[in-house]
Amino acid sequence: MKIKTLTLLLLTIVFSACGRGLSSPPQAALPQTVRAVPAVMASSPETADLYRSLDELAQLERAGSWFQGMALTESGMRENAGDYAGAVAAAYKELAWAYGRGFIQKEDLEQGLLNVLAVKSEEAVTAAANAVLAFVREQWDEAAAGLEPLFDEQEEPDGFGRWMILVCALEKNREDRHSGAAYKAIRARYVQFPEYWYRGARAFSGIAAAEYAENCVNSSPQGPFADECRNILAAFTGLRGEDGLSIKTKVEIESIISNSLNTGNPHLLDPLLPLIGLPDNPYTVYAVGALRALNSVPIYRDYFNAQASVSRGRLAERLSYICRS
Repeated sequence: MKIKTLTLLLLTIVFSACGRGLSSPPQAALPQTVRAVPAVMASSPETADLYRSLDELAQLERAGSWFQGMALTESGMRENAGDYAGAVAAAYKELAWAYGRGFIQKEDLEQGLLNVLAVKSEEAVTAAANAVLAFVREQWDEAAAGLEPLFDEQEEPDGFGRWMILVCALEKNREDRHSGAAYKAIRARYVQFPEYWYRGARAFSGIAAAEYAENCVNSSPQGPFADECRNILAAFTGLRGEDGLSIKTKVEIESIISNSLNTGNPHLLDPLLPLIGLPDNPYTVYAVGALRALNSVPIYRDYFNAQASVSRGRLAERLSYICRS
């Protein structure tokens, strides 16, 4: 089986998810130097050109760029270069980004890999698909045992295979300082990848965990990792676990307020009400300060007064405070 067949098997999962009504991110054109790579065999003299194109893709990621289809392009390149395990990992990366953004479900990840395993293929493809499937199922020992022989010696220390190996190490032992340092060192390439931030938030503690959790929420507020990261932020600020769902990051607060101002609709501020009713914490303090600045606008002053009149307890007190500014 060609790896391009693998890519198609995985990609049908994304298409079927979009067909269920899930939105998809905007697509961008690949750089011409990347798009024009020819199909060649691994033994061809053009292999060096393929690897240069892979390096260009890696540099785009390290610069904070990501768009739909980028990893699928990488998968095809790796097939052409004879890196069959890398092609599997890159194809999975496309699905992992889609899952982290909330465009597909976790069962879609598994089904895509099971589809690959159901087709007779190269030994490296089967080995990689089994290892990645164990990773998806959070079977960390099995995943590490399968991934390390395939990717531990790869040249890129921040490659996707290396990222998965580091996740396995930290999920098995959060006190692994060597893996923790290596994980932090590769952040530039994964700045838009929600699961990178999520795994770091789980692995680290203190302010590092809070930073990773906040970045995870900011990268995908409605994604599958956001709720747990909000709970991590709640714990870091001394709140109860159940308060986590009310947490909004500073980026979210600013976005909500900006949308409200742009539309002239104060009721778009409603999602901030549970937050400003929480005990003192940095996110509530920031939200209250930002909302006070709106009180000089009559429509917002009326909104705050109306909400204060029907609220109780801490929320009513905070709204009254906002109204007095």
